Amino acid sequence: MLAFWIVLAGVIGLAIGGLVAFVTIKNRANSKLHIADKAVEEASDEADRIRKSAERDAETAMKEALIAAREEAMKLKQQNEHEDAKRKNELRNLETRIIQREESLDRRNDALNTREDSLQQAQLSLDERNAELDAMFASQNDELERIASFTQQEARDELIARVKEQVVAEEAQILRDSEARVRATAERTAREIISVAIQRAASDQAGEITVTTVHIPSDDLKGRIIGREGRNIRTFEQISGVSLVIDDTPETVVLSCFDPVRRETARVALENLIADGRIHPARIEEMYKKAEKLVHERVMEAGEQAAFEAGIHDLKPEIIETLGALKYRASYGQNVLQHSVQVAELAGLMASELGFDETIAKRAGLLHDLGKATSQEAGGSHAVIGAELLKKAGENPEVVHAVAAHHNDVEPNSVLDMLIMAADAVSAARPGARRESAEAYIKRLEQLEEISNAHKGVEKTYAMQAGREIHVMVQPEQVSDEDSRVLAHDIAQEIESEMQYPGEVRVVVIRESRAIETAK
Repeated sequence: MLAFWIVLAGVIGLAIGGLVAFVTIKNRANSKLHIADKAVEEASDEADRIRKSAERDAETAMKEALIAAREEAMKLKQQNEHEDAKRKNELRNLETRIIQREESLDRRNDALNTREDSLQQAQLSLDERNAELDAMFASQNDELERIASFTQQEARDELIARVKEQVVAEEAQILRDSEARVRATAERTAREIISVAIQRAASDQAGEITVTTVHIPSDDLKGRIIGREGRNIRTFEQISGVSLVIDDTPETVVLSCFDPVRRETARVALENLIADGRIHPARIEEMYKKAEKLVHERVMEAGEQAAFEAGIHDLKPEIIETLGALKYRASYGQNVLQHSVQVAELAGLMASELGFDETIAKRAGLLHDLGKATSQEAGGSHAVIGAELLKKAGENPEVVHAVAAHHNDVEPNSVLDMLIMAADAVSAARPGARRESAEAYIKRLEQLEEISNAHKGVEKTYAMQAGREIHVMVQPEQVSDEDSRVLAHDIAQEIESEMQYPGEVRVVVIRESRAIETAK
């Protein structure tokens, strides 16, 4: 019985122990399961976080790739646009050169056509001459046939008659030739006497037409004016358009230019450079600009003074400036501004004698040669140019017509027109007033510049060395180095075909590019 209870107690103990073990194992399993669920949940959250981070990184990478692709596309687009602009510029330059060459070919073709027409006309003239000779030959044959039927006496009488007729004709021709030679000799002698008198009376004025002498303190300055390898003198001539002549004459340099305003500006600039002592290309350019301003002020003063002397006080500033420029211009050796004031005085005196309006006569007389201040740039008759200038300024129509008519460019139709023509002739006719050779020389230099300026791409042209050399300044963006050679050849050919001149004319085409920056 005791053993039974012991066994029973053991079984119960075993059952209780098994139950406790089962409960313990179950609790441990539940705890592990809970831990596993929590780990799975954490792993899921970590996976979501990694997935979202990966999505964000992928989106960022995509945006960066897109931006880089856009930047690369923009660079390619800009590069293509630059290359396209470069190609277009090259095409434009090529087109410009082709057009210039076509124009040159057209001019040469026109010259060939002109020569061909001349040859055809010469051939026609030759054919006509041959026809005349044939007719003369036939006439002589007929005459010989008629003479052949003459008797000896009749032939002798015919011969005497023809010889007598020929002798009389030759005698008359000899008399006419002798008379012409006597007249030519007399006129030539008279011209020589008058020209000597004019040169003695107006030698100083004529000497100032094309050259100006500048005194320097010492001959040492000549080297500084020339500069290292001639850079100073080249800069001075290119900027001013005036030829600077430096020779063995002691303490003297000479400025040579047919344009007196340009020469006066160069003289002032050179004197200021000598006084300043600093002579280099930059200083030369600075001094020349100051000289231009000073000469402009002097031009205005000269115009105002001339108007005051003529008693005219209502001229517009642009007319006064143009009038003042005549101070530095000469016509046939005569100062144009002094001539204009004199014509105004003469016209006023004649008008008062005729009972005509003295004021309007003086006004027209003072302004009659206004076009000579601009005719070099505009080209054409100075009377017509001056009239157009006055018309644009709103001048009195009677004055405008008198200015246009004073050289018969338009028909004179009033008393004022005839007064100005007469006063101009009286002022110019006095002994020593004018010299023909100087005016012809100036017109030749002006024509040289006009021929060069007519070409495309030419910025400025200066006639140098008394017309033996011209400097042609071109725009570098329009004229290349190759075009410069073609341009020089074309200008030289035009000068040969259109002008008559002594010796040779050297054409120098200057193409210069400058890069300027200021240090601050």
